[in-house]
Amino acid sequence: MSTAANTALPMLKGYRVLDLTQIVAGPTCTRIMAELGADVVKVELAPFGDRTRIGGLKSRNPDHKGSSRSTYYFQHNHSKQSLALDIKHPRGLALIKRMIPKFDVLVENFSPGVMARAGLSYEALRALNPRLVMCSISLAGQTGLLSQKPGYDYIAQAYAGITDLIGSPDGDPSLITMAIGDTATGMTAAMAVGFALLHRERTGEGQHVEATLLDTYFQMHEVAVPRVALRKGYVPRRTGSQHPDGGPTGVFRCGDGTHLSLAILPHQWNAFISALGMPELSEDPRFATAALRRDNNEDIKAILEDWLAGMGTRERAMAALDAKRIPCAPVLTLNEAMAHPHLRDRGTVRKVRDDVIGEFDIPGFPAKFSAWQPPERLRASALGEDNEVVLQELLGLSPTEVQGLYDDEVLVRDPLLTRRAHEKV
Repeated sequence: MSTAANTALPMLKGYRVLDLTQIVAGPTCTRIMAELGADVVKVELAPFGDRTRIGGLKSRNPDHKGSSRSTYYFQHNHSKQSLALDIKHPRGLALIKRMIPKFDVLVENFSPGVMARAGLSYEALRALNPRLVMCSISLAGQTGLLSQKPGYDYIAQAYAGITDLIGSPDGDPSLITMAIGDTATGMTAAMAVGFALLHRERTGEGQHVEATLLDTYFQMHEVAVPRVALRKGYVPRRTGSQHPDGGPTGVFRCGDGTHLSLAILPHQWNAFISALGMPELSEDPRFATAALRRDNNEDIKAILEDWLAGMGTRERAMAALDAKRIPCAPVLTLNEAMAHPHLRDRGTVRKVRDDVIGEFDIPGFPAKFSAWQPPERLRASALGEDNEVVLQELLGLSPTEVQGLYDDEVLVRDPLLTRRAHEKV
């Protein structure tokens, strides 16, 4: 098959995913699979659906009043179908159980124990579909001392020893105020599901996999864990804008008041001092080894920022550093990053359009494939927009049966859909 033909065939086409998640971590996992071609049915809990539907930006058009569409929801849930029902209602729960044999994957991020109490434990679902891959995403796992503790990204960040290392040495710990852990956990979960599906293709058996915010965050300690384990009494400390191992690696002030980020490994020291035009630093005993440069990092920082001040502008300093292939970058605002031609050209920043909200940007797909390209147009369903399609196609329910579910408030949908339906009549 040619590469051109491959680009037209999404890699996960033919797989069905039942999405029982909300907020960011779980939806990131299922969004990745949806964009790669899987048929993802997102089950949204009545009456309001995913909590992110009330976050982000919404349409200011008064005709759209009451609509459940938001930019927050779109970013994390595009490319999925929306089935909005009351899972606590016996008939709603029965619908979920009836659908299990139709799906390859189920992803959930309820608090541990909720699925079991609803009769949807892995053991119960495996009896309905032995090939099912079930993925549970949580703060700290399905078992263990912290398993019953509620929490989100920032709670896991604190438990993982991450928060304590962020901030000024003489100040309080600082929060990483974006969903780094949530997003990374969603990617971890998507990876785990993919590998479990590969295992199923080889063996025919499904399985239960877990991804947790705490486990994912703890993976982000790249060097400190062995040091703590081996060095008695060693406690990593906050180092502000400088890397604890020196380098110099960190954020530095330029002569024009902007900031520059540098990351210099030991083998790049000679090239670095050459870029500064200071070959004499190779003979300075303070900087003779990587360990000494770490211990005298404040001296290096002072020398570097004096040089940056003398260069005048950040652009001029970067040109000198780039000439010696020294890893450096301007510290951009998000606005500047979103406008950067590299991020635009590669689709890292992606423009989308919603027929209610309008046109806006979201992050692009984080990986590139030679045999597949992301779809040019993306769409996010309104709350309950796909109720009829999902229940009729998967379970064979008649329009009368579906209407009965609406009448009994087992199913719900976006008020805007209801108004538009009445206008057509």
